[in-house]
Amino acid sequence: MSALTFTLKQRTDQRVDMSPLVCQKLSGMEPAEIAAIELQNGKSKVRVDSLFKISGSDSHNIQFKNSFGKLDFIGKDLTEGSIHVEGDVGAYLGMGMSAGAIDVFGNTDIYAACEMKGGQLVIDGNAGDFLGAAMVGNKQGMKGGVVIVKGSVGDRAGDHMRRGVMLIEGDTGDYCGSRMVAGTIAVLGKTGRFPGYMMSRGTLLLWTQPQLSASFNDCGAHTLAFLPILLNSFKKYNSRFAEVDTFNRVQRFGGDMAEKGLGEILVKI
Repeated sequence: MSALTFTLKQRTDQRVDMSPLVCQKLSGMEPAEIAAIELQNGKSKVRVDSLFKISGSDSHNIQFKNSFGKLDFIGKDLTEGSIHVEGDVGAYLGMGMSAGAIDVFGNTDIYAACEMKGGQLVIDGNAGDFLGAAMVGNKQGMKGGVVIVKGSVGDRAGDHMRRGVMLIEGDTGDYCGSRMVAGTIAVLGKTGRFPGYMMSRGTLLLWTQPQLSASFNDCGAHTLAFLPILLNSFKKYNSRFAEVDTFNRVQRFGGDMAEKGLGEILVKI
């Protein structure tokens, strides 16, 4: 049984809500039923088969081809199966997903992995602002799962993050890990200004010296026994983090003291 594949025929001027096309919603549906699903396209609705050429039948494995940056909500609330995307995607990729896997071979717009609860999301390109963050007005961002970004990310990655692991191979924008409650963010590249801003708990693991706000305390150099265990846990992923040398010596910064001050930023020495 081949993967259920949606190949975009032509790009639209307006944004498209792709949230109906997830594995659990399409399970058991006939091809004609899938083709007749209506997607919100700006102020109007459009049938799936008018936008996409549909092939394959395995709804547990979905593929999107010729994707571009106005296809929003891909993988929203995913609970099972896998979604493979070739091309760029719009906003809210994997929003609220609790299980399954999403792979994107392209760049993503804002709020990828927004309020994610579980599963694995891999972005082969760059991610926009608010990766793994909370929606506007909410205070609970990413709550579980694993996010891997092989490029760079925008501002406020991990904003309000509560649990889970975020691995960023490239650089980050400003305020990475802002208002973080728990979880782990690891960054191989450079961080923008004020990582960990207003974080109350959680861990930022960095390979380059950050530009911190004045409300972080320099706790000096530490040998931490848990770090090799944490780094070895990254080796199971298809990522540059699987190739990094194991270490246990870091410079530790505690903060944000303007908040609870129980968070930590660990910088490889």
